[in-house]
Amino acid sequence: MSQTISHSPASSIASAQVQLRAVRRSWAGRRALAVLAPAVAAGLLLGLLGHRWPAAQNIIFGFAVLGLMATGWLLWPLGQLRAGTVAARLDRQFPELEDSTGLLWRNAEDLNLLEQLQQQRVARRLQELQNADKLALPVSFRVSGWTTLLLLLAAAAVWWWPVRPAPGVPQSVAVHFPAQVPAAKGTMPARIIETRLLVTPPAYTRLAAFAPTQASFQCPEGSRVRWQVQTSGSDKAVPLLEIGRQQRPLQPVAGQRGTFFTELILKSSTLYRLRFQATVSDDYAIDVRADQAPVLRIQTPKPYTLVPAYGQQPEVAIRATAHDDYGLSHAELVITVAQGQGEAVKFHEVRRNLTAALSSGSAQTSLRSALSLPHLGLTYGDELYFYLTARDNAGHTARTDAYLVQWQDTAVADSPADLGMGVKVAPAYFRSQRQIIIDTEKLIAEKPRLDAATVANRANALGFDQQTLRLRYGKFMGEEAEAGIGAQAPRAPIAEDEDAPASPTAEAPEHDEHDHAAPATSPAKTSPTAETDALMEPYIHKHDDSETADFLEPAVKAKLRAVLDQMWAAELRLRTGQLAAARPYEYRALRLLKEVQQQTRVFVKKAGFTPPPLPEATVRLTGELAGAAVPHRQQQVAAPVTQPAVRAALHWLAARAPGAPTKPADAQLLDQAGAVLAGAALQRPGVYLPALKALRQLVADVRAGRLACAECRPPVERALTDLLAAPDPTPVSAAGPDRLGRHYFQELSR
Repeated sequence: MSQTISHSPASSIASAQVQLRAVRRSWAGRRALAVLAPAVAAGLLLGLLGHRWPAAQNIIFGFAVLGLMATGWLLWPLGQLRAGTVAARLDRQFPELEDSTGLLWRNAEDLNLLEQLQQQRVARRLQELQNADKLALPVSFRVSGWTTLLLLLAAAAVWWWPVRPAPGVPQSVAVHFPAQVPAAKGTMPARIIETRLLVTPPAYTRLAAFAPTQASFQCPEGSRVRWQVQTSGSDKAVPLLEIGRQQRPLQPVAGQRGTFFTELILKSSTLYRLRFQATVSDDYAIDVRADQAPVLRIQTPKPYTLVPAYGQQPEVAIRATAHDDYGLSHAELVITVAQGQGEAVKFHEVRRNLTAALSSGSAQTSLRSALSLPHLGLTYGDELYFYLTARDNAGHTARTDAYLVQWQDTAVADSPADLGMGVKVAPAYFRSQRQIIIDTEKLIAEKPRLDAATVANRANALGFDQQTLRLRYGKFMGEEAEAGIGAQAPRAPIAEDEDAPASPTAEAPEHDEHDHAAPATSPAKTSPTAETDALMEPYIHKHDDSETADFLEPAVKAKLRAVLDQMWAAELRLRTGQLAAARPYEYRALRLLKEVQQQTRVFVKKAGFTPPPLPEATVRLTGELAGAAVPHRQQQVAAPVTQPAVRAALHWLAARAPGAPTKPADAQLLDQAGAVLAGAALQRPGVYLPALKALRQLVADVRAGRLACAECRPPVERALTDLLAAPDPTPVSAAGPDRLGRHYFQELSR
């Protein structure tokens, strides 16, 4: 009896520990199942996607690696599950265990009497739960189950989804092989029986993948092209793609016997052909269309816009159009505001994002914005510059020219005298002779569209400008300026700038009013005729004499007189409306002015150090100098022959008659010409591709030792002859006189 009492608690505790381990394994297994079920379904879906779309295998492989890492991260804690964690979960799940399940994992010798009694009590409760099939920790499969179901449905959809070519597009393209090698008796010849093409444009073009209908096709720049061929015969031979100067062996497609593929991203136009064992296809062209930069056009406003101070809202509307091959991704309006005048001008830049106005996927878009001058901080007299920039989906950028908007300054007003004048108000500076010529030419061009009164007024205004300029230059000759004309003080011709004459200054008064004060004289400098000179001084105007008015040279004075004469004649005809008759005088006046400016310039030789010549006899070694000159060698060098490969091939074609035997060594000579012809076919495939095909046939016949194809020679000869550069024209001597002509000249010479 005592033995039963002593061993019964220990056995019950051991049985409870076994039950706890079983609960831990069951809980960990069910949690692992909740993680592995979606992971397996996701792996099945990725496998089906990779099988159906081999071009996306790299992306699918990346997702698979990420999924494996996430699964391992979720399963790792289950392998490290501790007994204390299971005991705590059981205490929370079953209140009858009285938060004492952890006592079952402790040794009875380490417990006091109360803890031993509680341990035995929990063991009995645990056995009761086991007998009632309630001892288990719950695991939620709701999220895991729904996720697994959705992934399995997606995998089933991928499996049953039909992969068909685009509507109306054949599944394969015709690729011609000119020569087929005969197979051994009883065996199937190794050849390419089917070729498929798939072109996937870049993502930024928003174009769907398509299957070309012909072996020669067009595609956008950066497109991924997939070649897939089906072969028959030998399984060990691998087809070869020769594109440009590259040779790429095709890779076998998994699970499809005799099917090979390769993919390339094309950046430029090229030629390609397929080679399988001894058979080579014709050359086919791929025309790669480069992506163009955006095109921007501002419709309104004009390049220069003046906003009036009154009567109009200080706001300028901007309308522009943007065009691109595959749509735009960004558009921006850049505004530069200039405030202030003179050296106190301040600039600041404002940018407006117009991307929201771009239509998704549209090749042409209208852009609109408005410039509110007060909101931009402008006031009267300020101005701003703006331009538009745009970027397409490929990253190409473009911008427009800068446009100017100016707010009219209210502080600038016309004087009453100017308002009452009937002629055109001149700016702050005088019009130059060149500007008068430009305005005359402009008025002549606009004359058919203007009425007679307008033409007369504008011609009279030009005559007034010519008069003002004539009076200005007349001061150099001692002439008087008429009051009220607006003539300015003279300036030396050497400093004359024909495009922007100077304005009057305080040192050089604009008009001479003839009130000359008598200069103070010193008694020591009084001449014997001083009293007589003083009496005559009020009646003599010395600068009326052109000979004593200045110190110009006589040649310069003569040309200045000619300038004034031409200006007089031009002014007379402008005043009377004879515009065409005034032009020759205006041009002669301008030419003479430039000659005067050139004559009044002073040219000073540039100063610098010039070392004295070294005496050869004292500095150098004395000796015989005969034959010390630099030797000159002359050699007759023949000009290099242009396009030697093309000329050699044409010479070979001319020397070999149709049907004549050929040598296999001649195939290399034709191959060199074929490389030149392939480059020309890349630029003009419609013209040179048939000739290149005929040349390939000739090369195959020559290399095989067969009779050359007679039908292939004419197109090859025409194409190679067309590639030759045009010869330089040969000078032809003039034909001499005939017999009668010679006799005539003999008689004349007597």
